[in-house]
Amino acid sequence: MKTDSQLQQDVMAELKWEPSVHAEQIGVEAKDGVVTLTGHVSSYLEKYHAEDAAQRVEGVKALAIEMDVKLSALGKRDDEDIARSAETALQLMGAPICKTVKVMVENGWITLSGNVDWQYQRRATESGIRYLIGVTGVSNQIVVKPTVSLGAVKHEIEAALARRSKVDAQKISVKVDGSAVTLTGAVHSLSERDSARESAWGAPGVMSVDDKMTVVA
Repeated sequence: MKTDSQLQQDVMAELKWEPSVHAEQIGVEAKDGVVTLTGHVSSYLEKYHAEDAAQRVEGVKALAIEMDVKLSALGKRDDEDIARSAETALQLMGAPICKTVKVMVENGWITLSGNVDWQYQRRATESGIRYLIGVTGVSNQIVVKPTVSLGAVKHEIEAALARRSKVDAQKISVKVDGSAVTLTGAVHSLSERDSARESAWGAPGVMSVDDKMTVVA
């Protein structure tokens, strides 16, 4: 187990390794596995990458964010301008998203709301928005419609495993509770485990996948 000092040094090193982050502007504190990031960054995207870099470090149990976004003169835009850019970004993502997702901007902070059919659409929408100039933060309140079908999820998992391996898909148990899917059973490799998990995520309405599968030789 890493000491607080070791964890702090590792997070600082990872921030320096991340090319999209100005590590010298970010302070790092560590205590009992909880890492706190402080300081200022020049964009929301840089803040996002700093958070992601810190979470990659082994031993980080939780992350406290006390950084703030201080936009440069060239990076500042009014809320109306940011909202128009966000709407354009949604249109480029396709008709389903631009028709069901709504955007609200306040002091550069974007709040996304509405409904989508798949979890990847929810993630893709936030990903596309965070790159916009002038954004200081993003709150993703998009809801994935809870239309999960046990039969559909089971079928997708069986089909994926049949395409990629010789594993008996019947050994994998699928439990659906609302929009949550739990996978249990045994597989023979990490790739087979990933196939089952990806298939579950691919089903409409899935918001979480609890992987309780085990890999056996």
